[in-house]
Amino acid sequence: MSKKNYEFGSFRDPAGRIFYKENNVYREINKNGIKRFEFIKKDNLINDLIDNEYLVNTEVSEINENKIILKHEKLNFISYPYEWTFTQLKDAALFHLDLQIFLLNKNAKLIDASAYNIQFKNNKPIFIDILSIDKYSDGEYWYAHKQFCENFLNPLVLCAKKGINFNNWFRGNLEGIHTKEISKLLSIFDLLSPTLFFHIFLLNRFEEQSSANPKTTNRKLNTTRKFSKKSYLNLLNQLRNYIKGLENKKIPSNWDNYSEKNTYTFKEEERKLEIVKKFVDENRIGFLADLGCNEGKYSEYASKQKKIKVIGIDFDLNVLDRAYKKSKKDNSNFFPIYADFSNPSNNLGWMEIERKSLIQRSKFDGIIALALIHHLTLAKNIPLEDVIRWLTSLAPSGLIEFVPKEDPTSRIMLKLKGDIFPNYTEKNFQDTLSKFANIKNISSVTNTERKIYEFSIKS
Repeated sequence: MSKKNYEFGSFRDPAGRIFYKENNVYREINKNGIKRFEFIKKDNLINDLIDNEYLVNTEVSEINENKIILKHEKLNFISYPYEWTFTQLKDAALFHLDLQIFLLNKNAKLIDASAYNIQFKNNKPIFIDILSIDKYSDGEYWYAHKQFCENFLNPLVLCAKKGINFNNWFRGNLEGIHTKEISKLLSIFDLLSPTLFFHIFLLNRFEEQSSANPKTTNRKLNTTRKFSKKSYLNLLNQLRNYIKGLENKKIPSNWDNYSEKNTYTFKEEERKLEIVKKFVDENRIGFLADLGCNEGKYSEYASKQKKIKVIGIDFDLNVLDRAYKKSKKDNSNFFPIYADFSNPSNNLGWMEIERKSLIQRSKFDGIIALALIHHLTLAKNIPLEDVIRWLTSLAPSGLIEFVPKEDPTSRIMLKLKGDIFPNYTEKNFQDTLSKFANIKNISSVTNTERKIYEFSIKS
């Protein structure tokens, strides 16, 4: 029997910890959490949450006087809110509010409003932290209101009202976007909205008063009249209606129309699709990464026809948002996330390991990296060998497309900086790839010098 491997990122919960054993996910509930779990278990609440697709599948694995062990369903990939698109965060926010409403109607509540407690399963939000659920006491206020605003409302408002993507801001502050920061960006016309006036302007004003005179604020909190369940539900529904109506104020990006206005012909596109299909059919792949995925066209065969789990990664949030909406509509196994490969999500949080890097969370069976390598080497000045070393470290097999300097897209990249890349040649690419992996196939893309190399890691 293998040893427990504790998840460091679960240290904040004094009631229990996550650990892994034999490729399974468990939650260890200690004395502090047993009473809470007994409430959740009461009246079949756990099964109700699972049946209504609010909670990951969960079952009791072990129980004694001092400890309870739960076994959770293991998800393919853990993503973080700073890797989500506007619509993904919006869906997660609406899900959180729906879950709150569901729980309140069963005299339960969420004790926090962390966006990290929500993950995506088949493009649908799902809750993963069962110990965040506790008994609701009549008259109590929504104590996680501030956290919900900073994790969900404020980032969404930043996009919808100001056209500013929340991702890098959220990544710079793992708690989300502070109310005092978003408040400074909103105009008086924005604050004409009763929702924003109450949840941002007044909340910020209350926080400022609290900081200035904490004794007075504490007395006010202690004498505040009870907050009825009806008022609680009205607050949640009002927020839900507002967030549901938010739309992203998109700024056009360089790659918005790449699928329609790329530099290769329909025949070349069909050829690339054939190569990917052959790769998927001939390899045992359960989890695929589509790097530089755009809208996920080239991994669609894997995600839709073959029902393979696919993570698509790109740095263009506009196309990723469209890809997410399309994947939901088609009910495919494609889930897109945001990352700049030259500056991907790194280890963050307490002791720099609370939130794991993209690389640490990436355990793929295969990758496809089409029309990507020249963006990293020619546009970002990353050495070719480093790019190949990184790509071949992500999975035991994959496809990498080599795009020569003569390609129209490459020429655009070289136009301003000149040809300062003497090592960027197909021969050097092939020789370098051979250092790290076996080259199984080399496929030409019709009418161009572009070639797709299939590799497998040397045993």
